[in-house]
Amino acid sequence: MPSKDDTTHFGYRTVDTGEKASLVRGVFDSVASRYDIMNDLMSGGLHRVWKHFTIAEASVRPGQCVLDLAGGTGDLALKFARLVGKDGHVVLADINAAMLEEGRRRLIDGGVTGNASIAQVDAEALPFEDCSFHCVTMAFGLRNVTDKAAALRSICRTLKPGGKALILEFSKPVEALRPAYDTYSFKVLPLLGKWVADDEDSYRYLAESIRMHPDQETLKSMMEEAGFERCRYHNLTGGIVALHVGHRL
Repeated sequence: MPSKDDTTHFGYRTVDTGEKASLVRGVFDSVASRYDIMNDLMSGGLHRVWKHFTIAEASVRPGQCVLDLAGGTGDLALKFARLVGKDGHVVLADINAAMLEEGRRRLIDGGVTGNASIAQVDAEALPFEDCSFHCVTMAFGLRNVTDKAAALRSICRTLKPGGKALILEFSKPVEALRPAYDTYSFKVLPLLGKWVADDEDSYRYLAESIRMHPDQETLKSMMEEAGFERCRYHNLTGGIVALHVGHRL
């Protein structure tokens, strides 16, 4: 039997550590083509507000280099590419090839070609040099990473001194919201997945993975342990989502 150190969680299931990445890949291979429409349906369009807040907090300027990690279909990367301008550069990165293909299409359709590139990477071991980026964002991706501490250390390493990391992720809502949120997550969300994406299981995993993700204070502590300074977080929509911000000094 595998030891505790050799296992991790995939939603509420306990799986071998080496198995999780392929299971997560299967989820996103399945939902890639309908990922954006499902985001709109699941959040009532609020995911756009959360991402707009993240972009504003990033304070990206012309000429800077940005890594949009777990960037999926490229909605953040598209906006960052316009903000950094022709003298800057944005890397849209994800571990999943199907999601990156959707992101590539969005960048091309948005007229972004010269100052953006695509990279299929593992967040736990980023293949970029130290001090490469002014800003690294990761929206709704950290909870799918097997070794979150390794990913946070890797992100910190790739930031330039004075650089900023922004982790946008589902988190722990305030007490008053939890009963309704649980009902929505475990009853409504899988049905939406079944009706719209023909994939009930992937959206049940989504609900479970959110519950297994560290809460706000725990993730803040993890970022500090990974080397980030001046860490803080903003609760959005009653803590359903939180944006964590950390700096490399």
